[in-house]
Amino acid sequence: MAKKKFLITGGAGFIGSEIVRQLLDQGYYVRIADDLSKKDASVDRRADFVKVDLSNYKKTETVFRGIDIVINAAAKIGGIGYFHKYPATILSENNKIYSSTFEAATRNKIERLVYISSSMVFESAVLFPSKEDDAEKIPPPITSYGFSKLTGEWYCRAFWDEYKLPYSICRPFNAYGVNEFPQREIGYAHVIPDLVRKILNGQYPLEILGDGQQTRCFTHVVDVASGIIAVALHKNGKNQTFNIGSDKEIKMIDLARKIWDLIGVKKPFEVKFVLGFKYDIRKRVPDVTKVKKMINWQPTVNFDEGLRGVIKWLKVQKAQKKLEN
Repeated sequence: MAKKKFLITGGAGFIGSEIVRQLLDQGYYVRIADDLSKKDASVDRRADFVKVDLSNYKKTETVFRGIDIVINAAAKIGGIGYFHKYPATILSENNKIYSSTFEAATRNKIERLVYISSSMVFESAVLFPSKEDDAEKIPPPITSYGFSKLTGEWYCRAFWDEYKLPYSICRPFNAYGVNEFPQREIGYAHVIPDLVRKILNGQYPLEILGDGQQTRCFTHVVDVASGIIAVALHKNGKNQTFNIGSDKEIKMIDLARKIWDLIGVKKPFEVKFVLGFKYDIRKRVPDVTKVKKMINWQPTVNFDEGLRGVIKWLKVQKAQKKLEN
């Protein structure tokens, strides 16, 4: 049986590029569709690359031709500061991308569209760990980004109901890893690269948003990508939703101390708490039972080892003056 042909939208992004790498390493044909709007966009030269604005439905349709499985990772995304500064852009652009890509998938009779959602759909969660179907029982997300990602899940169900477009929904939980640059502006980066950058640049005391008691469960991007691929290829993944991640919870103050110690800073650990953003989720923990049972997948990368890899990579970027002060 011939191997499936994959299209990865947003395949030059942080998660998308790792999905591409793993699929290519496994011998799959991979086409990347990306507009290269992110400064750290990375295109694997082994893939078939198409630079395209996926909000343009006419251009998008041709990119989907001859493809079996689409992994839809394209979206406007950033840290919590980005969510607050560009709420209208996030909603408008992501909805355009959804409409364009889902319609193209339908017209090209794609075997399955794998939609990359987000743990942000659980912004209003009160039960932990959060199960996949909890998102249907709680109030919708408050931020435009969380609401936008939930909207994409509704696209999956609506296009199945009307057009029988098979889908899988994957909700990654706080991906981290190499190839993700921090940003100079507060809150624009995700927390791990942001903390590493500040410590490497000698910030003292170390600034932490909020009170440091917020908790997250981090998943290495290698694991996130392997989980998404496992769902995409498994028969049990059809028309199902899965939390993709680790259920090991850590407070932000403890994360900062861990990174501080791994970098080997000689000064005593000292932090300064700075005013956080209006919408900052206090707690986020996934129930990952479903993906373990139905897909036989679970994360494998040790958190400390993953952090060491990020630190080592960002040190190289700093030495090459690619890391902003």
